[in-house]
Order: sequence, then structure tokens, then C-alpha cells
Amino acid sequence: MRELFEEGTGSSLLDPHEAARASLRVPLRRRFYKAVTVERRASGFAVLLDGKPMRTPARRLLVAPQQGIAEALAAEWGAQREHIDPSCMPLTRLANSIIDGVADTAAAVAGDIGRYFNSDLLFYRASHPHELVERQAARWDPVLAWMAERFGVRFVLVEGVMHVAQPEAALAAARNALPADPWALGALHSATTLMGSALLALALAHGRLGAQEAWTAAHVDEDWNFDLWGKDDTVLARRAVKFAELEAAAAVLRLAGGG
Repeated sequence: MRELFEEGTGSSLLDPHEAARASLRVPLRRRFYKAVTVERRASGFAVLLDGKPMRTPARRLLVAPQQGIAEALAAEWGAQREHIDPSCMPLTRLANSIIDGVADTAAAVAGDIGRYFNSDLLFYRASHPHELVERQAARWDPVLAWMAERFGVRFVLVEGVMHVAQPEAALAAARNALPADPWALGALHSATTLMGSALLALALAHGRLGAQEAWTAAHVDEDWNFDLWGKDDTVLARRAVKFAELEAAAAVLRLAGGG
């Protein structure tokens, strides 16, 4: 089934969702298999269609390190009906990205996440109106307090969008908190890019925030504008797709022991 996800295979892992969303444009293929099973192998847990192993766009075996991840992947394939719709398979897209990209480039992926710590969403605060200031503080301050307590990391906050340099000790401590496991690292990178915040992604990975809590925190400003000017159906539809991707990342972080 790798051809369903092949468009955009050459994209850099450092923008994994570019390839994932490109796959949504692939014409739907009719479901051709009956049974989806999981088989334990020396390298992990393989997902099989009618007893045949599946492969990623780079032609690697679709093998997960934990049975729970493999079973979640199998459930995604089992849920397909008359046609196979990649847009309803965020976990499979994420698994493909991790297997094909993260395993061989873990240092680069960790470095990309680390760059978010230099200018994380949570550092830049509104100066007004008061209600928005309070919303940001309510959603973001607990995460910063948790980082300080959990990792001894204290960042500098600023009003406005002008860049503020962060203490090197804080950046180093935050980078040290990144997981070494490629599945957890890939899922953390996905969560970081989806929310624009490595701090929210870390809080998600360690169970400090659930997926919905983290997602809400990442969209404080946008939701504030919705309250002022009304909701945009196109934006909401796009957010729904991205939230499904975040839930897939959260599932991998939970099952792979991202914290």
C-alpha cells in the first residue's frame, strides 16, 4: 500500500506534514484486503493485510516498536470501507514519516525541535486587551511553571513579537528533555510543528497536558479572534485535520513512552 502515501516522499522530514497532506490528493483506491492483523517479529510488531506485510513509501516494513501502536495502525486500516482514504489515516502517515525519516536523522529532527525553544509561542505575550492577556496567562503560565519544576528551566517572556534571547542554560536543559526513542521523537516533532510550540509538545509527551488541552493552548490567539470577528469555517476545517494529526502524535507519545 505504499503507493497511497508516495506523493511527496522526497520531502524533508523536518516538514513531515508537507508529505502527509500531499498524500490527501492521491486518488482513492478501492479496498482490496479483508483481514488486518498484527504479527510479532524480531524488529517489532508488523501490520499485515491478508497476511502480507505492509511497506512505507521508502519500501521499509511498517513495523512498530510497541504492540499498542501496531494495533492502533491496524485499527486505522481496518476502519477503511469501500475505498482507502489516507486523509482518515493520520497515524499511518505519521508512522511512515518516522520509519522513513526520523530513524536515520534523529539528530536533525531533535535539532529542529530545539530551535523552537529559541522563540516558542509561549514566550510572546499580548500587552492588551486585558481579556486576551488573561487567557494567555491561564493557558501558558502553568506549562512554564511545570517546565521550571520538572526540568529546572526558566525562560524569559516578552510583550509583543520582538525576539528575545533565552538563557543558554534554559535552552540546553530543554533540549536535554527531548526523547531519544525515534518514535517518541518523531511524534514530538509532529506535535511541535502542529502547535508551533515545543513546550506544549513536551507537556503533551509527559502527560502534563492532554491533546485537547494542548491544542486549546496553542490556539488562544486564534480563538480570541474568532470571538471578536466570528468563526471561519475554512480555518476550522483545516484545524480539524491538524487536530487529528495531533491526536495521532499523542497516541504514539503515550504508547511509546514519550515522557
